[in-house]
Amino acid sequence: MLSWLLRSLPRFPLGRTWRPLNFSNPNFGRISANQIVEEETLPDYIASRYYPTRIGEIIKDRYQVVGKLGYGTTSTVWLAWDINCRSYVTLKIFIKAASMGKQLDDELKMYQRIDRASKHPGRNAIRSLLDSFHIDGPEDKHHCLVHPPLFESVWEFLHRNPVQRLHIKANNIMFELADNSVFTKFEEDELQNPSPRKELDGRSIYLSRELEMIPGKLGAPVLCDFGSAMLGDVEHLEDVQPDIYRAPEVILEVPWWYSIDIWNVGCMIWNIFEGGSLFTGHDPEFQTYQSRAHLAGIINLLGPPPPSLLARAKQSQKFFSNSGEFREAALLQDLTPLDQRETTLEGEDKESFLRMMRAYDAKDVAVGAGEA
Repeated sequence: MLSWLLRSLPRFPLGRTWRPLNFSNPNFGRISANQIVEEETLPDYIASRYYPTRIGEIIKDRYQVVGKLGYGTTSTVWLAWDINCRSYVTLKIFIKAASMGKQLDDELKMYQRIDRASKHPGRNAIRSLLDSFHIDGPEDKHHCLVHPPLFESVWEFLHRNPVQRLHIKANNIMFELADNSVFTKFEEDELQNPSPRKELDGRSIYLSRELEMIPGKLGAPVLCDFGSAMLGDVEHLEDVQPDIYRAPEVILEVPWWYSIDIWNVGCMIWNIFEGGSLFTGHDPEFQTYQSRAHLAGIINLLGPPPPSLLARAKQSQKFFSNSGEFREAALLQDLTPLDQRETTLEGEDKESFLRMMRAYDAKDVAVGAGEA
């Protein structure tokens, strides 16, 4: 599964003279040891799995940690200064190797595979890998990937936008950063107003610091985060994709390949421009996501799935009769047609947008069914 986090790619000047920065300012907010913050809020959090990164430390005699950008179930992410190249970078520091299991090198291998396709026309839309290495932690090694630093994801941008949508204009969907002023400001803020943190069992857990948007700096989108990516030149049966982005093949357990990413793109376009999900999968009976409700939404938009698709589906009989009729027809009754859900466009623009949306999803169903 591709995680479609779209972020900006800045360009850096090389003129800065590097010196170790002193991040020992004691005037930071102190968080109670009893208060759960950041990665501690994750369901399977175990402190010893994470590398005890400290703001100001220099890793591999090259990267000085400037501040915390974020966290996840398998890593923490930090802004750092690259001494050798005199530029800002992002360090993605994974949990200890023993806890990563067979996923330890998955993302690195995917980036290496992408790098071998350096002449592909879409290569500049993919985040580059600058370096990779292991850090010795208290209990085990921690894998670290080094990338150019990027700005916020489209999801974060949308939720910062009061209307939670982007209008359909080219200059509104560009996320490139023209220079490193955003990161310089981040560094200055960390020096003068250190991030709040809690000290617990010899390690610090910092609150992530947001990058402050500077008007006129956003640019082109960049795809990143390939830890769960899979090779698409073979068929798969894994249950992938976030619930609301699941393609028909994934829901029905039909062997899938690249076509499910086409489906993802269609769903994301609607989400970005309309401020809501194309399919929610919300089941009124269970009051939560259910596959049957998701299928109802797809049928409402595209009509019944082709027989050739159902013939290959392991879950066909669960949702459809032998004649191809949807078993949960009652779920179709209260669904709003797509043209009524689109509320920001008019006339030819609206018709063109709806044709594009239907083309993305219908094409994917056809490809998945082996009919394209």
